[in-house]
Amino acid sequence: MVYPTPRLLNGPAKTPLWKRRLWGLRFLFQPLETLEARHRAYGDDYRVSQPDRTPALVYFSSPEALEAIFTAKPDQFSAGGGNQILRELLGDHGIVLLEGAAHQRQRQLLMPPFHGDRMRSYGQVIQSITAQATRSWTVGTAFAVRPVMQAISLQVILQAVFGLENGPRYEPLRQTLSQMLDGFGSPFGTMFLFYRFLQQDWGAWSPWGRFLRLRQQIDALLYAEIANRRVHPDAARTDILALLMAARDSEGQPMGDEELRDELVTLLFAGHETTASALAWALYWIVLLPDVRSKLLAELEALDAQADPVTISRLPYLQAVCQETLRLYPIAISAFPRVVKQPMSIAGYALEPGTVIMPSIYLAHHRAAVYPEPKQFRPERFLERQYSPYEYLPFGGGDRRCIGSAFALFEMKLVLAQLLSQFELTLLNQQPIRPTRRGLTVAPSDRLRMKVTGMRC
Repeated sequence: MVYPTPRLLNGPAKTPLWKRRLWGLRFLFQPLETLEARHRAYGDDYRVSQPDRTPALVYFSSPEALEAIFTAKPDQFSAGGGNQILRELLGDHGIVLLEGAAHQRQRQLLMPPFHGDRMRSYGQVIQSITAQATRSWTVGTAFAVRPVMQAISLQVILQAVFGLENGPRYEPLRQTLSQMLDGFGSPFGTMFLFYRFLQQDWGAWSPWGRFLRLRQQIDALLYAEIANRRVHPDAARTDILALLMAARDSEGQPMGDEELRDELVTLLFAGHETTASALAWALYWIVLLPDVRSKLLAELEALDAQADPVTISRLPYLQAVCQETLRLYPIAISAFPRVVKQPMSIAGYALEPGTVIMPSIYLAHHRAAVYPEPKQFRPERFLERQYSPYEYLPFGGGDRRCIGSAFALFEMKLVLAQLLSQFELTLLNQQPIRPTRRGLTVAPSDRLRMKVTGMRC
């Protein structure tokens, strides 16, 4: 489409500082409602900042704009520069914060373990962990869904990524990681990431001080594990840490200890809380909607009793259920922000250097023109047509697309298939479950509880 003259982005008129602060707090506590209110007021592509404010903050959700963003040349945006909010969590060397050649190098080193036979080798690990987490369930067992999914996902990370399933560092790392994640598990905890003035160490009793001490404990455990691997290399290991330590870039150079630490923590935060929340949402919709549940059970029951993990992961309706889960409530409501480096135009809008671009995954997934009745959970839509990467983008897009997307979907399918094949479940909640903020993600609240009403095998 050709635009003869640059268009002006719609957005709020000049408003008092207190009102802008109120909108910021609303976004922290009610992120989806805030996005929808702005979309109703300003349309698909809009600015959040004041008309005269520099830098500007703009949201894009139309397929046309998202395609322009994700196919732009690397020198047009600073992607790592838009993620500084994560520096305290992830460190300086994680792939999320790197730019240019350093980002490409790290991405090439990280990609192989998450694809092909390497990824499939973790299928039995995922199934074993799921079986262990639910071994004590009997008829009448009640449980909070998201914490159980989080426990499964964390153990998958510790075994598949960190290569830990026992030993002196396994339990301390599991407990410390859980405590640190829970510290950001509410809108109040998230405020410490968004507002730097709150990042004050007033001792172990203060929220930020507690985080710093937990981070120090985690670092000590990770560096000890890396040092032990260097002293006692084992070529037979297949965990992702072992593969990363053996990886070499185009110049034959390995990752240093700090790079390894930062990538491990990045994989933890990118792949743990997100997958756990997606699993909780998927299980909610499956148990809530009888038609979805019956179709999925029929597909699972038609499998051979000895079906391997890869065969399970290829089931079309199971795939559609996972896709629809990530469409309706994408765990990351926006892709990684980009900062404009040179004057450019997106969808006919002229953008100045310094403009911060937020590609809105949530709004893109709720476009009625693309997804009729977008608030309805209907997996069949993914069996009826294929969507472009600018219409469906649960893992972001462009050169910043999540490298662990295939692993996350693989884990979701295997955990769901195992739970549904073994247990009959019912919801204990009478009211609909609404999404809540957990750190930078959106998850079902811990009010989501279920009960085992029967055993299927």
